[in-house]
Amino acid sequence: MAPLMSTDPTADAERLRRLRRMQAVALGLLVLAAVVYVVTLDQDGFLGFVNAGAEASMVGAIADWFAVTALFRHPLRLPIPHTALVPRKKDELGKSLEEFFAENFLQEQVVRDRLAAADVARRLGGWLAEPDNAGRVVGEVSTVLGLGLRRLKDDDVEAVVREVIVPRFAAEPVAPLAGGFLAEVVRDGSHRGLVDLVLEEAHDWLVQHQDEFTDVVAQRAPWWAPDRLNDVIVNRLHLEAIRWVADIRSDPDHSARRAFDSFLAQLAEDLQHDPETQERTEALKRRLLEQPQFLRTGMSLWSSLRTALLAALDDSDGLLRRRATTELAAFGTRIGEDDDLRARLETWAADLVVWAVGRYGQELTSVITATIERWDGVEAAKKIELHVGRDLQFIRINGTIVGGLVGVVIHAVTLVL
Repeated sequence: MAPLMSTDPTADAERLRRLRRMQAVALGLLVLAAVVYVVTLDQDGFLGFVNAGAEASMVGAIADWFAVTALFRHPLRLPIPHTALVPRKKDELGKSLEEFFAENFLQEQVVRDRLAAADVARRLGGWLAEPDNAGRVVGEVSTVLGLGLRRLKDDDVEAVVREVIVPRFAAEPVAPLAGGFLAEVVRDGSHRGLVDLVLEEAHDWLVQHQDEFTDVVAQRAPWWAPDRLNDVIVNRLHLEAIRWVADIRSDPDHSARRAFDSFLAQLAEDLQHDPETQERTEALKRRLLEQPQFLRTGMSLWSSLRTALLAALDDSDGLLRRRATTELAAFGTRIGEDDDLRARLETWAADLVVWAVGRYGQELTSVITATIERWDGVEAAKKIELHVGRDLQFIRINGTIVGGLVGVVIHAVTLVL
């Protein structure tokens, strides 16, 4: 059997000293009762009451000494049945503790009541609302994320991508998924912000790069056309392009916008239901995945992203950590002020804990039994006696005192009868 985990020797020495002191007090009372009994033997009157009380005190003291000692060892080293209970019954004790813990602490309603009484969400929100506390959380999370990112080797990431993600992506049809996603985007109008951004950038480029536009268009002009005519036409085209883009940008209901929305909607429909479009999409996906540059480009992007993220996480006064601290503190304040949010958080926390208890509660409580089974019985008894033996000595003391009082009462009743 494995020994008990070692504790602080100094603390154990102090516990042993206090235990010995209480044992000496209990033993002293027994000796005192014995001396009084001998001195008052065969006496009548008041001393007869004293003798009877002393006799009963000895009986109570010895009986309680036997009971307390029998918990941890055989009294007088005699193999009396039902003694040395802790060394012999430690496994049953561990099982009982496991059942007690499971029945009284791991029940769903008990868990929910305790979490509700603890008011975890409000206390957490108040704690996070302090910028110093939010900064500590962000700092710890940044440290953990930084350690995790540094332990990720590029070769390992590349192997996972090449051997797991890419084959899975290649085997999974993407056309229906892409079509469903695109249909949701078009239905919600989520793409319009991107369209506005593209139009804004296109308009700015046309305004600021007239020479580049003119050169590109002029190169495609007929060789036989006069230069002056070409210049007039090209400038006119440039001006009309600016006006056309500006019109689309400023008019949310422009025909070009409607045409683009219709194109996207039809593409989404074809991706989900048209076999020919689906096959072309899958072929494009396969060609893309077969390109060696695809994986190299992806790993290059990952490496750059990781480097930038590590630099941001390591900078304690950087924008990322300052923004995260501010947002986390604001979230803590909102928890304290928003009753609905706090109620949702408490419900989610309770559901999570109840789920964890239901799924892993048996494994948690079984640790008690497994740990106690590994203990050496004799050493376990010694350790337990160090922690609770001092309090058990009061049983001996009380037995001595109560036994004496009962003895006096019995002697009085006997005289009356």
